[in-house]
Amino acid sequence: MKLPPLTIGPFTAPVPLIQGGMSIRVSTSDLAIPVAECGGIGTIGGSAIPLDELKADIIKAKNATNGIIAVNIMFAMKNFYSLVKGSIEAGVDMIITGAGFSRDIFKIGRETNTPIISIVSSPAFARLAEKLGASAIIVEAKEAGGHLGTDISLRDLFPKIRKVVKKVPLIAAGGITNGFEMAEMMDKYGADGIQIATRFVLTNECSVSDAFKQAYLNAKKEDVSIIRSPVGLPGRALRTPFVDKMKAGEEVKAKECKYKCLKKCDHYYCISDRLTMAREGNIDEGLVFSGENVYKMKEILSVREVFDMFTSQAESVYKEPVTS
Repeated sequence: MKLPPLTIGPFTAPVPLIQGGMSIRVSTSDLAIPVAECGGIGTIGGSAIPLDELKADIIKAKNATNGIIAVNIMFAMKNFYSLVKGSIEAGVDMIITGAGFSRDIFKIGRETNTPIISIVSSPAFARLAEKLGASAIIVEAKEAGGHLGTDISLRDLFPKIRKVVKKVPLIAAGGITNGFEMAEMMDKYGADGIQIATRFVLTNECSVSDAFKQAYLNAKKEDVSIIRSPVGLPGRALRTPFVDKMKAGEEVKAKECKYKCLKKCDHYYCISDRLTMAREGNIDEGLVFSGENVYKMKEILSVREVFDMFTSQAESVYKEPVTS
């Protein structure tokens, strides 16, 4: 059966798939444009980059596609509100936000007619987000890459949140690697769509270094670990010499804070520096965020091939959920 479209506010994505917005220039317009062209929601990672650069990338994306372009901005960023307002000024279609919870962003969304999508990891925050005016909610479970808000698996967490979210689309995120799992989350668990990020790193269009992609391809199950992040949340990343050094208790603190990007930072190490190192190919000293199931992915595809794989697999088993 054909998958249903995903409608968020005034926008409808023909394919119910959101590309996760990975920051520090992992998810740029180069990735978001082909995702939008394939019928999904293409997302630019908007955290920890200069506002002018972010606005220029949004404008580039909007000029290149008639599809849907979102930007993901962490609430933990010191300049969160300027990034949100600047993104809206640049013409972004919707804002996705997590790593903390903002009440004021919903007012900005109403005033500018911009859909706000909240990433949550608990029923309480999901209920609050819907009450305050979220246009959609993403349930991000422990299997996700990057910063984590829970240690509960997607298949245990999602039903709890599905019970309390009644009016807006509910998106499943964390560890989804293929279309069969996409169909499972939609017809068995009642998700209105899915968000995936790790799979899109292993695409031709993702602009990270070849070394970064090779680290994903070489990853074994035991290489995926939980690390301490200066953001104040645990994070999921691949084991690298830097991660091993950190876990061994060796000194990893940066000599200076160059970016001053976070509202609260314990200065344990500079996460912006470490993520940038990895993106540029310095895997030994960098921080390589990834989802829990990265070890299952063993090939680099085009964005179109990812969409074709997910939709064909999902539609081969998808059955529309029965509503009472």
